[in-house]
Amino acid sequence: MNVQRRLAASRINTAGIAVAAATLLGLGTLSACSGSAAADGKSSGKLDVVASFYPMEYLAEQIGGTHVSVTTLTQPGQEPHDLEISAQQTAQLQEADAVLYLKNLQPAVDDAVAQSGVKAKIDAASLTTLEKHGNEVGGHAAEHDDTAGEETGATDPHLWLDPVKYAEVAKGVGAAFEKADPDNAATYKKNTEALVKKLDALNTQYKDGLADTKTKVFITTHAAFGYLAERYGLTEEAINGLDPESEPSANRVQALEKMAKADGVTTVFYETLVSDKTAKTIAGDANLKTDVLDPIEGITKKSKGSDYLQVMESNLKALQTALGAK
Repeated sequence: MNVQRRLAASRINTAGIAVAAATLLGLGTLSACSGSAAADGKSSGKLDVVASFYPMEYLAEQIGGTHVSVTTLTQPGQEPHDLEISAQQTAQLQEADAVLYLKNLQPAVDDAVAQSGVKAKIDAASLTTLEKHGNEVGGHAAEHDDTAGEETGATDPHLWLDPVKYAEVAKGVGAAFEKADPDNAATYKKNTEALVKKLDALNTQYKDGLADTKTKVFITTHAAFGYLAERYGLTEEAINGLDPESEPSANRVQALEKMAKADGVTTVFYETLVSDKTAKTIAGDANLKTDVLDPIEGITKKSKGSDYLQVMESNLKALQTALGAK
């Protein structure tokens, strides 16, 4: 399903969900076992935070610590771009103290948040500067494919894959938590500083680890790593552009195969939450290897690590191997 169709479907779904949620609330039929973070948070005196998907959940937990009760709208293993909000989740949002989300990544979440009465609406996209990326980042694919830049111009939401931008967002989230819960402001500030320090160290690991490589070009299934590529002087070539489920054109596939030979590319990266079929087909035709480069949109049993930092470190090792780090 292309982006436009999924956006339209999400809007239609959201309208129906909002009505269903209002009906449920009016009748008072939501059960006590609905998993509402609001009930958990308010009964324990904690700040009740609803996060849209894993990267936001991670920030909330790291910064909030023991003073917050965090739930996520996107379950482990669920493709976040395609999330549809249930009536129960809509009601849950209504009762939350704060919602932490990334605008323009999940249309259904954007609509639900806009319709909710949550006092603290924290949009991660507003806490840093977003850029426009498409099939390729680095101006490289045009040498091999006239259609390479066809998706360039779309705002790229995958900011968390750049430790520097993610740290900027962390600082903004920390400040928002301090404002929402001033009694625990000192703890939020301390936790934010600790997280930023970890992200700074991760940035140094990437900067040093990718400074000297045989090639700077890597191929991925979709353009999730544009910010990472720009941060560390790499060129990302995406099979499917910003939409993880779109199908590449025959010209695009041929261009990638030519580029791989010309630039010494060894590996086609795929991810855990999307089918690896296309990546493996292209790799087989071009006699390339395949490996996982995780966009960290969710942590599952397939993830090479139990949290954001561990998976980012695994991604670094995968890139070093593929790029021929010296």
